[in-house]
Amino acid sequence: MAARAIRVRFAPSPTGFLHLGGLRTALYNYIFARKHRGCFILRLEDTDQSRVVPAASESIEDALEWAGLAPDESPRRGGPAAPYQQSLRCDLYKKYTDLLLEKGAAYRCFCTPQRLELLKKEALRSQQTPRYDNRCRHLNPKEVAEKISQGVDYAVRFCLEEQSDPFCDLIHGWSRHEVASVEGDPVILKSDGFPTYHLANVVDDHLMEISHVLRGVEWLTSTSKHLLLYKAFGWEPPHFGHLPLLLNEDGSKLSKRQGHVFVEEFAQDGYLPTTLLDLMTHCGSGFAENRIGRTLKELIDEFDLSRIERHSALLDLKKLPEFNRVHLAQWIGDERLRQKLVAEVQASVEEVYGEQLPEREVLEKGYIEQVLLLRRGHISRLKDLVSPSYAFLWIRPSVPSEKLQTFSTEADQIGRVVLRLPEKVPSLH
Repeated sequence: MAARAIRVRFAPSPTGFLHLGGLRTALYNYIFARKHRGCFILRLEDTDQSRVVPAASESIEDALEWAGLAPDESPRRGGPAAPYQQSLRCDLYKKYTDLLLEKGAAYRCFCTPQRLELLKKEALRSQQTPRYDNRCRHLNPKEVAEKISQGVDYAVRFCLEEQSDPFCDLIHGWSRHEVASVEGDPVILKSDGFPTYHLANVVDDHLMEISHVLRGVEWLTSTSKHLLLYKAFGWEPPHFGHLPLLLNEDGSKLSKRQGHVFVEEFAQDGYLPTTLLDLMTHCGSGFAENRIGRTLKELIDEFDLSRIERHSALLDLKKLPEFNRVHLAQWIGDERLRQKLVAEVQASVEEVYGEQLPEREVLEKGYIEQVLLLRRGHISRLKDLVSPSYAFLWIRPSVPSEKLQTFSTEADQIGRVVLRLPEKVPSLH
């Protein structure tokens, strides 16, 4: 690792809020970079414009900053390899596509969507895996020039080699996928001028001098294809490590239908960022031992990439309250972090009780600090302090007049009974 500066990237597509799986990928990249005094980059892969959600780019970077994983280079922060948004880098992709065309490592494909759909249907009808038949790969220069002169739309495809070289994945060990035998030549530049993931991530990783690619295991089978692209360009590829899937405790895929999956939802529900980071690394391996309550600094210090296991990581969200109770106690015990909590409690009390507050003293910093220290280790979330069971901390109990009348009558009856007790109890003398 010393021979090459450590530079890693987290490259989500801005198709919605940051989810737990994405946060875990960002976390492993972040702690790997910090462990080796490297650089952590946020790059947004937004070339599929049909799926881009407005404001998602901002929300992703907001979520990373909330979690304490602020990138060193990003669309918001800038950096030497800017822009960090792929839709703004199309001229670069066109340049490198032309380079592959000149080398004969790529070709123009004039097949219509209708023809490609027919190929797919025919393959499925024959119970085969759909694949492009590489028809346009065999067009001669005269045929290509004629179609271009006629204004026929085209995409650009990469010529897959028949044999791919094996590679050593940092997590899964030696691997090789003969992509040419199972799929046709992939599109690298679409007819609308936007690149596909395969081209864009290779070009960007090279230009941004990425040393290590830590991404989800779903991309493992595409790595041989990407290495062929590196070979065609004559570039040195980064080291690859494919992280195991993050699943529910029962082995099912994390899904909105089964509950929270977005980071923003956990933040709104009062869970601390360190809680989420601790819980995800607790189930995801990469450490000599698992224990509750690790800070981000401790995660960095204890992280060991070689300890990441190959099998899927099971996330037990039922443990969140207990993890949060431990982390909240740590925050309350830290004077700097406690001040952030005081401000949150002040805002929550104002919001929940508002004009019911009999006196403003309950909102003073000193009083709230005493409340936090008193309940340290007993509450799982700050919002517990503004629940009905803790209302006595902030407002005086209010009892309706009819209830007071009932209490008065009952107290009078109890008093009469108590006064008659000596008459009924035999004398002890």
